[in-house]
Amino acid sequence: MHPTAEETVLARLILSAHRSVRLRVTLSYLTDDPLAVRMAFPAEFSLDEPADGAGPEAGDIVWVFARRLLAAGLELPSGVGDVHVRPAPGRHTMVELRAPEGTALVRFDTADLRRFLWRSRLLVPEGEEHLHLDADRALAELLG
Repeated sequence: MHPTAEETVLARLILSAHRSVRLRVTLSYLTDDPLAVRMAFPAEFSLDEPADGAGPEAGDIVWVFARRLLAAGLELPSGVGDVHVRPAPGRHTMVELRAPEGTALVRFDTADLRRFLWRSRLLVPEGEEHLHLDADRALAELLG
């Protein structure tokens, strides 16, 4: 089994200028996928229609994106495409997730994200990710 860093934090899903809901988000970093971080959101916050017979217990919604993007977004607006990360007032960080079903804006305490990134860097320091890549496994997954 490969070492991982995992932390569950409280965040706020921004619904409008005056409404938000609190949710638990599980942040994870896997050394066998050293360039990426994962954010798992409770299924009840999905914009997707549940599959037949699948309710909230069907599983979390997991977003996977570059660890470097998360780190950069703590300091300056970062990201292109589906994931954008930017600093926000009051020691917060905003993560914007875009999907065909809609856009989610989630506010995190920056300290929680910094702590998670610190723990991930204890496992794989920045700049040493290439030492943990398994090219054969990655190619097998691509060819599936």
